[in-house]
Amino acid sequence: MPLQAGIVGLPNVGKSTLFNAITRAGAEAANYPFCTIDPNVGVVEVPDVRLQELAKIVHPRRIVPTAFEFVDIAGLVAGASKGEGLGNKFLGHIREVDAIVHVVRCFENSDITHVSGSVDPIRDIETIDLELILSDLESVQKRLEKAKKNMKSGEKKYAVEVEALTRLAAAFEEGKPARTVDLSDEEKDALKDLPLLTAKPVLYAANVGEDDISDPDANPHVVKVRQRAAEEGAEVVVVCAQLEAEIAELEGEDRQAFLNDLGLTESGLDKLIRSSYKLLGLITYFTAGEPEVRAWTIRRGTKAPQAAGVIHSDFERGFIRAEVVSYEDLIQAGSYQAAREAGKFRLEGKDYVVQDGDVMHFRFNV
Repeated sequence: MPLQAGIVGLPNVGKSTLFNAITRAGAEAANYPFCTIDPNVGVVEVPDVRLQELAKIVHPRRIVPTAFEFVDIAGLVAGASKGEGLGNKFLGHIREVDAIVHVVRCFENSDITHVSGSVDPIRDIETIDLELILSDLESVQKRLEKAKKNMKSGEKKYAVEVEALTRLAAAFEEGKPARTVDLSDEEKDALKDLPLLTAKPVLYAANVGEDDISDPDANPHVVKVRQRAAEEGAEVVVVCAQLEAEIAELEGEDRQAFLNDLGLTESGLDKLIRSSYKLLGLITYFTAGEPEVRAWTIRRGTKAPQAAGVIHSDFERGFIRAEVVSYEDLIQAGSYQAAREAGKFRLEGKDYVVQDGDVMHFRFNV
């Protein structure tokens, strides 16, 4: 199953509008809570200017970007962890994704009802966080009770489990998510089958009005979200979901002209997609030749044989060597031949950890 980023937030903050803009999937978006009940899934291409630059060197017949999945999850409300507003179902959807894009409303509009009656992004963030923490606390307490009974067997692994669960429960009682708790590798391994909602990495999408897009930091709501994210070590991407939905309908020169009129070099969605890709722990390597220039997605830390296996299982099974040049070195050289003459190509073996931007050719034999 491909990695997924789940779009979450309170009702009517712009989640489905943002999802529609990202995927052009046409998920229903309406001005009332619980418009989205079943999660919508959309595949999105990752914008990467490196593809076009590589194409200038090899003149391929086609260019193939990489992609991953976004999931639009229905709006949570206070009490979700206790089943309010179909909360248990929604929390289950969050549990299945690998990272969270938390959409926060940072715009004022009397025509769009806020579920809490007023715009306050920090209150909204805390509402969502509390429900996820309460759900995790319940899971940890049940597991802790079982682990304490198992400790009587004398096996060390249960003592490790109890220690980790106790610290997690203490953090939850203080309103802190699991991702803020420093666990050892041994503790992480002991709890690898415990899917905690608050252990997932988070990216905040500050949804602003069209008037704020050129200078988002003049919006006090955005400033507050940035401050909150900095405390958590999280990233913030500012978008105007409604405007991005309009941009998504345009292509080529019309799209660029529209962005230029807004004083933007790229859309907020492009930034959001790339940031979400990074949040999932993903990187890109390339293959480039006359048939095609293609981007391939792997997890950060993947070794060469497994990266080759993304193309075809035979490549991994019969892996011999990988011929590698970095994107920067190849672009600077201007051609494969010039890069070879400059000594920029390397032959790497089975233990080579692939780096983002590597341009690779695999040697294999099956």
